[in-house]
Amino acid sequence: MRKKTYATAALFAAAALTLSACGGGDDSAKPAAVVSGPTKAATVLDNPFEKPDLVLTDTTGKKYDLRAETKGRPTLVYFGYTHCPDVCPLTMNNIAVARKQLPKAEQDKLRVVFVTTDPTRDTPAALGTWLKGIDSDFIGLTGDFDTIQAGARTLGISIEPTTEDKNGKPVSVHGTQVIAFSPKTDAGYVLYGENATVDDYTKDLPEIAEGKNP
Repeated sequence: MRKKTYATAALFAAAALTLSACGGGDDSAKPAAVVSGPTKAATVLDNPFEKPDLVLTDTTGKKYDLRAETKGRPTLVYFGYTHCPDVCPLTMNNIAVARKQLPKAEQDKLRVVFVTTDPTRDTPAALGTWLKGIDSDFIGLTGDFDTIQAGARTLGISIEPTTEDKNGKPVSVHGTQVIAFSPKTDAGYVLYGENATVDDYTKDLPEIAEGKNP
């Protein structure tokens, strides 16, 4: 997997974020630094993110207003794509396993939102089929790439249009962070890097469900 580091104004003083080129690239490239550091999966942000003002299309083909639909609910947001061979399915599966450890009432409150970075291939039907194999309660969103890119940028997450590598294989370069939003403030106050494990999410989700710092 090829990785590179970039800086964003939103997290200028916090850390360098990670971009992951899923599906191709030079495996010999050195991995970028992750925001959480080597021993901590999550970073609690001093200046939480505002929830993106995104109105996209869900897996049923209906419009989904992210702010309205998730208002007052603990919410995890991740930007990725269904053809990703590694980080995206691993991240979503880790969250799915951890979510199942919550009491049923908290599972029902939690919203896990997967926003595609590859809307050309990730149609509502394709997203629905992929997510059903992970957790049928997860929400998949697709739509105009420029809209998705702008929404991700408000969270300090960079995504790039899908391109082809030298072998003609599609490559999607995207940030690999998961942002947790508080049910109390609707602000994104916890950021997870791609090194977060099932155990990390299992430990933290009960606190996130209540709007507490993990």
